[in-house]
Amino acid sequence: MDILRSLPIGLYLEQPITWLHRLDPRIKLCGLLTCLLSPIQANATWRIAIAVLLIVLTLASKIPMRVWKQQMGILLLLAFMSLAIATISPDGLNATIQPRRPIPEINVAPDKVAIVPPLTLKLPQPTSYSYVVWKAGAITVTRRSLELGVRVCTLIFTYLYAPTLFLLVTAPEEITAAIASICSPLKSLKVPVVEIVLTLTLALRFVPLVLEEVQNLGRAMRTRSINWKKLGFKRTTQIWLILSERLIDNLFIRAEQTANAMQVRGFTTPNTHIVVWNPLKLLPRDFVLLVLLVGMWGVRIWLGNEL
Repeated sequence: MDILRSLPIGLYLEQPITWLHRLDPRIKLCGLLTCLLSPIQANATWRIAIAVLLIVLTLASKIPMRVWKQQMGILLLLAFMSLAIATISPDGLNATIQPRRPIPEINVAPDKVAIVPPLTLKLPQPTSYSYVVWKAGAITVTRRSLELGVRVCTLIFTYLYAPTLFLLVTAPEEITAAIASICSPLKSLKVPVVEIVLTLTLALRFVPLVLEEVQNLGRAMRTRSINWKKLGFKRTTQIWLILSERLIDNLFIRAEQTANAMQVRGFTTPNTHIVVWNPLKLLPRDFVLLVLLVGMWGVRIWLGNEL
C-alpha cells in the first residue's frame, strides 16, 4: 500500500483547490491555534464542539474522501477506544457516604454489652442527581470516568487531526510567509526571523521525503519475500536495526543534497540572500472568519470554562 496516498500526513493537497485553500494563511494559523488552545481547561461540551467542527469543516470544504477517509477513520477509532477504556476504568475517587441526619445515641449501662445494628435512614433525594451513571455487574460508569473519557478522546482527535487538516490545505511557503509576517516585529529585537521560517520551510518539505524513504524500504523488503516467522526474534531484530540504519543514512544523504542545492543558489546567510515570500493580502472573507474566531473565543470564555 502506498504510504503517501493512504496516510497523507503533513502533505499539501494541490488539487482540487477548495475554499479553505483560498483563505489567508495567517487566518488559518489563528484558527489552528484556536482549535489547539481553546480545549485547555474547557468543559466537555466545548471539546466535543471543537471535534465536531473539524469534521464539519472537512465535509464542507469538499476535500476528496480518499484524502481524509482512512486517516479520520483511524483517529476516530483511536478516540472511541480511549473513550471506552477510560469510561469503564475505575475513576480513583473514593466517595465516603455519610447519613444526612445523625444516628441517635443509645445509652447502655457500663456493665452491659449491647450490639446495636446501625440505623439506616432512607430519605427521598431532592434531585435526580446520581454519581453512578450506569452499572452492569462489575462494570461501573461514573460521572468522573465519563468526563475523563470524553476529555481524552476529544483531545486525541483534535490535537492530531487539526494540524493535519491545516497542512492539507496550506502550502509550506504560505505557512512560512504567515509566520514571517506575524513575527516581523521581532526583527527589531534582532531575532533571526528569516532563518527560523526558512528552517521551518525545509522541515515541512522534508516530511514527504521521510515518508518516501520509508515507502522505498518497505517495497524493497516486500520484493525479497522474507519469511519473518522462520527468522526468530534475534534475526528479525537485526534486520530491523539494519533497516533503521539504512533509513537514517538515506535521510542524511537527502539532507546533504538539500544543503548543497541551497548553497549553490546562494542561501548562505540572510545578509547575502534576501528571501522573498509570497505576498499576503487579507480579503473580505478573511475578515469575516477573523470575526468568527473572535466570537468563538468570546463563547469559550463565557460558556466553555470547566466547572
